[in-house]
Amino acid sequence: MNPFSIAIHGGAGTLLKGQMTSEKEAAYISGLQAALDAGYEILTKGGSALDAVTASVVLLENNPLFNAGKGSVFTAKGHHEMDASVMEGKFLKAGAVSLISGIKNPILLARDVMEKSEHVFLAAEGAKQFAQLLGYPVENEDYFYDEFRFQQWQEIKGSDSFQLDHSIQKESKFGTVGAVACDMSGNVAAATSTGGMTNKKWGRIGDSPVIGAGNYANNTTCAVSCTGSGEFFIRGVVAYDVSCLMEFKGLSLEDAANEVIHHRILKLGGDGGLIAVDALGNIVMPFNTEGMYRGYKKSSGENDVLIYGGA
Repeated sequence: MNPFSIAIHGGAGTLLKGQMTSEKEAAYISGLQAALDAGYEILTKGGSALDAVTASVVLLENNPLFNAGKGSVFTAKGHHEMDASVMEGKFLKAGAVSLISGIKNPILLARDVMEKSEHVFLAAEGAKQFAQLLGYPVENEDYFYDEFRFQQWQEIKGSDSFQLDHSIQKESKFGTVGAVACDMSGNVAAATSTGGMTNKKWGRIGDSPVIGAGNYANNTTCAVSCTGSGEFFIRGVVAYDVSCLMEFKGLSLEDAANEVIHHRILKLGGDGGLIAVDALGNIVMPFNTEGMYRGYKKSSGENDVLIYGGA
């Protein structure tokens, strides 16, 4: 039996110990652990890495503490535009959706794009039509309303400013969520979901739904889910870059991920982090910000949930 493992993230950014109340810190840790446990339980029963990462991300999307699904931020027009992607490493199949609204769990729709269409990436109204064809219920705006998110938008509403959660120098909720896993068969998978950036305009799309930028999986190398300044992660093709360094340079998972996060993306001016797993169940979670909501659980019994740097 192959060692199996799962890792999740809830965003990287300005996370300094002491800035968050102990109650809120406990809530984040509890939410992350619950998502970890949901995916890990599937792996223990011989389930697929794809099922595991999907289950973990669904729980993170349902948790308003994170900027995905229910906790998504407001656009410049006061709406919610969500992105998500999923990929499996055995056959390199992938699915993604972008600029969707009213869908409770975008990650499920992304997976359906992969499994129930001949396409990889659907966006906006077309993605919504596809969801309706499959019988997805459309949630009203009230489901996605969060007072903290609304006030966050009010601070810059009407301006040309936009706001990446992870760049705010105060207690706040932080960006993208994601999961990577390796199952008993040595198959890997990755899933990523986000609510985007506050006050975004013009249908902006970040790295989360872009295969190879914010999300990637390949059994011969690794599965990766990213979080951070999306434009830079797209330009750096970050998720694939980790895989590429392993495949063509022979780097280990740890060395490849560290090279990308601590050197390559910094040279572009970007910040953030990623989680990655290889086909042997090894996990890395590098970031170049003050902190990153993250956690992992392995068949060896290791289990940890972390927020701050230096841990």
